[in-house]
Amino acid sequence: MVIAIGFEGSANKLGIGIIRDDDILSNIRHTYITPPGKGFLPRETACHHRQHILTTLRDVLQEAGLTLSDVDVICYTKGPGMGAPLTSVVLVARCISQLYNKPMVAVNHCIGHIEMGRLITRAKDPTVLYVSGGNTQVIAYSRKRYRIFGETIDIAVGNCLDRFARLLKLSNNPSPGYNIEQLAKEGKKFAPLPYTVKGMDVSFSGILSHIEERIPKWLKSEEYTSADLCFSLQETLFSMLIEITERAMAHTGSQEVLIVGGVGCNVRLQEMTKQMCLDRKATLYATDERFCIDNGVMIAVTGLLQFNKSGHTPWGETTCVQRYRTDDVHVAWRD
Repeated sequence: MVIAIGFEGSANKLGIGIIRDDDILSNIRHTYITPPGKGFLPRETACHHRQHILTTLRDVLQEAGLTLSDVDVICYTKGPGMGAPLTSVVLVARCISQLYNKPMVAVNHCIGHIEMGRLITRAKDPTVLYVSGGNTQVIAYSRKRYRIFGETIDIAVGNCLDRFARLLKLSNNPSPGYNIEQLAKEGKKFAPLPYTVKGMDVSFSGILSHIEERIPKWLKSEEYTSADLCFSLQETLFSMLIEITERAMAHTGSQEVLIVGGVGCNVRLQEMTKQMCLDRKATLYATDERFCIDNGVMIAVTGLLQFNKSGHTPWGETTCVQRYRTDDVHVAWRD
């Protein structure tokens, strides 16, 4: 049995998790929450991570009933993500590695989401819809790589939702996307919005600009309520994502869809994707906020897969990279 600890801090979630082979022993997350109408900046986010990482580490070890001496391998997020938060976390991981003489494994954040989803749902070879605050991709595995079939050409879907929430001054607690999802349930009138699918790729910045220009007039005239706009935005964005996911399924012949990433715990997105899967006689796999949202266990899971197959990451390569493509990684652990 091998015990792995995973450190995640690529954005505003600081997560640390521990696994023993496939058993999750502990998974604790601390989120940096900003005031309504404001996003999170790299420097302040890194400060949050530095303030909370040692207490989070202590709590994770207590919950798992372990000490750092019991851990066999230290896994951390190499990228993609925000530079300052990534660096603040890897410094702690590197210190622990030296203090306790433990090997390190550098993990791609995006693949961490995929392998976490595969472990929890037991999906075999799914088409992956990866939707988060920093990434939007449709992915399928082929010949030792996770191949990107389609993606956003500008901002990620989660970023679009976050920025829209700021326009409405919605709370960032627990997350802007969650509060949009709840408000959308009250929406009754659909506001036509740009639908921008370009081949296998999607674009969200134009939709956001369209709303930003019109939102003062819409709300002042009461043509649409805030709930109507939340409802309309979700339906439009999610329809675009499902279109390119279905197209990728048709190309690969896949009969499984796995939704991962922070936006993946949106129940409406899961409902819409499930309907598409039913039409194709396919199966939808999804998880809840414990595993969709950035967390340390997903890094531990993927790091352990890498470690068991390829060994540790050389010390000189235990760095961070803000732009680290999903298809850059050699997936040695899959057949």
